[in-house]
Amino acid sequence: MATTPQLRADAAPDEAVERAVRLLEAGELVGLPTETVYGLAADAGNDAAVRAIYAVKGRPADHPVIVHLHRRADPLRWAAELPLAARRLVEACWPGPLTLVLPRRDGVAGVCAAGQDTIALRSPDHALAQAVLERLHAGRGGLAAPSANRFGRISPTCAADVRDELGDAVAMVLDGGACTVGIESTIVDCSGPGTPRILRPGGLAAGVLAEILGIEPGQLLAARAAAAPRVPGQAASHYAPRTPLRLRERAAIDAEWPREGAQVGVVATRPAPSQAPAAWLPHWLALPADPAGYARRLYGALRALDAAGLRQIWVEPVADEPQWDALRDRLRRAAA
Repeated sequence: MATTPQLRADAAPDEAVERAVRLLEAGELVGLPTETVYGLAADAGNDAAVRAIYAVKGRPADHPVIVHLHRRADPLRWAAELPLAARRLVEACWPGPLTLVLPRRDGVAGVCAAGQDTIALRSPDHALAQAVLERLHAGRGGLAAPSANRFGRISPTCAADVRDELGDAVAMVLDGGACTVGIESTIVDCSGPGTPRILRPGGLAAGVLAEILGIEPGQLLAARAAAAPRVPGQAASHYAPRTPLRLRERAAIDAEWPREGAQVGVVATRPAPSQAPAAWLPHWLALPADPAGYARRLYGALRALDAAGLRQIWVEPVADEPQWDALRDRLRRAAA
């Protein structure tokens, strides 16, 4: 696979950022670190560049992409209005892993919106992403930046993931280290009347958002309306390795893996059974038992097992508790 040019941020951050900005303003694609996952970034105001994202990812044209903004940017350059609930969430949660769906300003970012009259906006909580946004079009620009992977596959959480998957399809990968959140942002629909709704669980839990808005978490989690905007991450099969992934209960894994471990990988929050052969232990990846720690390592674990030439990946279901909602969503789609 071709080698994608890369400049490490810790070696020459100003040079790296300046080069990334020049490439983006010239219509090129750049691998961009955020706190959630790495994004495949293009100038959101350049329709041809945004279409190139769709082509590289193999992304269906009716799947909108999120526009990323500088922390001091005015959302009303992109949105037609900013309702009170959205304003409260911006003040409390930006920059951070929260995307807001808002009415779109006429004539703005139609390709990013996939033709809808809404726009998805967020401000990433990553120093390099913010530095790029501060200099892009003198701070007045935005970046379309869906996850930097082929459509439906595992999102990248380090620069090497982007290079391995996309190669020279991107002009540059800006290396910002490992992502600190590790799963995608929470998407909240604030585009219509009434209480906002979570359209995709993610890096911010419903309880946190509900407390900011002064409502019960269940109100944010009410059934999604049939007329709700299309948003990223809603395909039945998504975030998936090429190796078939199955959700399997603990008892079944413990009974079968000591016989199957040569060809089956496992993701769980506990060590492998003691009777397993030592040669199979690299196929058993024990992740932290807390949601934040599990999220930071999940995609890396799935990528590692996907590269191991196994027949299947078994994942032990996570706890049926609100703080695990986003991870249950990712695993369910990965197994679809």
